Amino acid sequence: MKEKINLYLLSGFLGSGKTTFLTNVIKDLSDEKVGVIMNEFGKIGVDGTIIAKKGMKLVEINRGSIFCSCLKLSFVSAMIEMAEYPLKYLFVESSGLSDPSNIGEVLSAVESVKGEAYDYKGTICMVDGLYFLDQLEQLETVERQLRYCNLAVINKVDLASKKTLEKIRVKIQEINSNALIKEAHFGRFDYNFLKEDILKNHWLEGEDTTNTPENKPKTIGLSYSGELKKEELTKFLEIVSEDCYRIKGFFKFDDGWNQVDVVNDKIDYKISAVDEKESTLVFISKVGPKVIRKVHDTWTKLIGKDMKLSN
Repeated sequence: MKEKINLYLLSGFLGSGKTTFLTNVIKDLSDEKVGVIMNEFGKIGVDGTIIAKKGMKLVEINRGSIFCSCLKLSFVSAMIEMAEYPLKYLFVESSGLSDPSNIGEVLSAVESVKGEAYDYKGTICMVDGLYFLDQLEQLETVERQLRYCNLAVINKVDLASKKTLEKIRVKIQEINSNALIKEAHFGRFDYNFLKEDILKNHWLEGEDTTNTPENKPKTIGLSYSGELKKEELTKFLEIVSEDCYRIKGFFKFDDGWNQVDVVNDKIDYKISAVDEKESTLVFISKVGPKVIRKVHDTWTKLIGKDMKLSN
């Protein structure tokens, strides 16, 4: 009989470090057969490009939450597909605005088709050490991601004060007293959880997700052929980021291709080995369709060069 695939769900709000964590785990599990299902809100996939490596099985599901009725069938189909491969681990990275409270329903649907192909090991929730306390006050999704996790990982601990980290720990325990809590730096921490039973203290009965087609955030893509100076794009991003939960993508500067990552007012660039036909950015809006005009007008004013916007 084929061994069950160890299944982990990875949740956490936009920019909390899910993809960085996943990149590290996959590297450390280089001797194992690993599969990944990635869920993004934008039409343009970015995170899959970052983690993809030779021999790894990767499925990307874009344009919504895998827990929403609009994509749940695609999620179930992807898990059924992955069950055909001789994997030891399958990691599912949900989008930053996903509410995973109906994960039990999804697993039941997969089991009805493939039998007990998976051994669900639990949900890991990445917590942003810089912005979590503000996010928790503003967005119900952040609280629900924590309520339905088994392991909470406070990331970016090097950027937060001890006082802030202690407040975060208290909040996590208030929301989910049974969750294990670990701390991470650049998404890296002790991966002994792969050998632990993180479900032993906590398994909540499922309930309906709050993700619906109606409350799906507006996401747009920007494509540009050519190069810019880094300071030009930075000025543009500083303005439009006020209306966005997250901006990410790949852009070509005079020093080559860079991975672009914007969370709140923090703009990061990292040299990348990608070689794309054009630069692309994905914007996840806080203000609905209004973000289209903000991006268009700011680009026209500051950059003044032809680009394309897509839904």
